[in-house]
Amino acid sequence: MSNQSNNLAFVFPGQGSQTVGMLANLSGHYPSVKHTFARASEVLGLDLWRIVTENFDNELDQTHNTQPIMLAAGFAVWEIWCKLSPVRPAWMAGHSLGEYTALVCSDALSFEDAIGLVALRGRLMQEAVPEGMGAMAAILGLSDQDVVDVCADVANDEVVAAVNFNTLGQVVIAGHAAAVERAMLAAKNKGAKRVLPIPVSVPSHCELMKPAAEKLSGFLLDVSIATPQVKLIHNVDAESHSDPVAIKHILVEQLYRPVRWVDTVETMAKQGVDCFVECGPGKVLLGLNKRIAKHAGHFALYDQKTLDDLLEAQQSELSYDN
Repeated sequence: MSNQSNNLAFVFPGQGSQTVGMLANLSGHYPSVKHTFARASEVLGLDLWRIVTENFDNELDQTHNTQPIMLAAGFAVWEIWCKLSPVRPAWMAGHSLGEYTALVCSDALSFEDAIGLVALRGRLMQEAVPEGMGAMAAILGLSDQDVVDVCADVANDEVVAAVNFNTLGQVVIAGHAAAVERAMLAAKNKGAKRVLPIPVSVPSHCELMKPAAEKLSGFLLDVSIATPQVKLIHNVDAESHSDPVAIKHILVEQLYRPVRWVDTVETMAKQGVDCFVECGPGKVLLGLNKRIAKHAGHFALYDQKTLDDLLEAQQSELSYDN
């Protein structure tokens, strides 16, 4: 019998956390990892595990591949946790694409439906903006408002906007490539500590994604979504929704509206969450979350060692910072 912990949140990473060979360690201990990938591969008619392990022609970073692979990876890790521990989180969230993983793990969306949906989402995103037309960049060391103002000042007749409020002092911008370049220079002149271009093929979460969002909305009509069995905080408004129609609307808006990750984590912390577990490849969210909820415990769960650490901490009520 599972035991829901009101102070525990599981969060799921999105694009950018993928690496060649990810989950190899866990797959050596738990055959369920490859089984989960086989289920996903059957949906798409594509060998996703081969892409993860071999990555011919940089297939792993192609958006329509990355999205189902990251969802399968996050769900595979969640399945292992559920098998080994009776402890369940009372809260979930996912960064951008990771929100779909959270919906699957909260029993609101079937795994097979989600795999097909995010593969489609990736294709629609790429079709909306031809490769090379858009860009993204991370701005470090400026306030959120400073980054918003910089984008407004240099946009002219193009799109550039703050799209990921990831943690204190780190904001990602996206839009037309030339406008992003202008914003990067303006941010440097305004005193940004670092300005880093992000190697992506699509400018996510900005107005350029509206055509993709409109098409996604039509496909979502035929997808069954239920009320999440775990409270799930959404990127768009940092709130929890139980109505499936509202959740579908949120998923459409998520494509072209900013990821409010700081607000998402702070919302859970205000509800009493004092332990955050990043469930899936890598530890990108771990680093972000530590800066947002400084007094909470933070874990990443992606291999046997981190799994053992979390199981051990569970015995101590998940009360220390890894």
